[in-house]
Amino acid sequence: MIQLEHAEGIVAGAEAAARPVVLQVSENTARFHRALAPIVQACLAIAEASSTLVSVHLDHATSPELVEDAVRLGVPSVMFDASALAHDDNVAATREVAAYCHEREVWVEAELGEVGGKDGVHAPGARTDPADAAAYVGATGVDSLAVAVGSSHAMLTRDAELDDDLIARIAAAVEVPLVLHGSSGVPDDGLVSAVRHGMRKINIATQLNKQLTAAVRTALNDEGLVDPRKYLGPGRDAVAAEVERLLRLLA
Repeated sequence: MIQLEHAEGIVAGAEAAARPVVLQVSENTARFHRALAPIVQACLAIAEASSTLVSVHLDHATSPELVEDAVRLGVPSVMFDASALAHDDNVAATREVAAYCHEREVWVEAELGEVGGKDGVHAPGARTDPADAAAYVGATGVDSLAVAVGSSHAMLTRDAELDDDLIARIAAAVEVPLVLHGSSGVPDDGLVSAVRHGMRKINIATQLNKQLTAAVRTALNDEGLVDPRKYLGPGRDAVAAEVERLLRLLA
């Protein structure tokens, strides 16, 4: 999520579906808002007021300092992304972050294997080895693991083909929940199959951005429209509808 309307729409969709949901605030989103605290505190307030179970999560944090900021703010779950580091450095940094977080009862997600870059490059050949995944979890102590199985971040088309056999083999090899990043590029049947084969957390952002932007663009066809509530409102409603649909799909 990027702005307040995302958070409100995501939670409204989860309430309509009567399903739990995670509000994810990324390092890039914190940079956009010029600080982590305002957007995280808003999300925590929305989560607390919700009639369904809502967790707030720091996503793709590349610095331990940002993780520490999130923990101090009360975020119960973080994703520390050291995937750009050499393997041994990744393990050491992630282990240290996990130890810090576990002392404070905070859940830690990490990433192993290249998931197509944050710039949206599709990397269908990137794969996480099951044995490497098991060793990585054992060495770092993380609570969940994002793995590369054929998806890519920021895809605008929904035609990524996941390796379901690999998902099942990784799920059998590790004792922590698996996370699918880049899920916006995966069609509905692929998402359902991924969950069936062992994925437990599905990250969807670009698909929600597409819905919000399309609704805002339609509203702004009225050239006399200047009140942001009149176009951000439909954007928020579009996010809610898509979240409800996806949660029912994956239930």
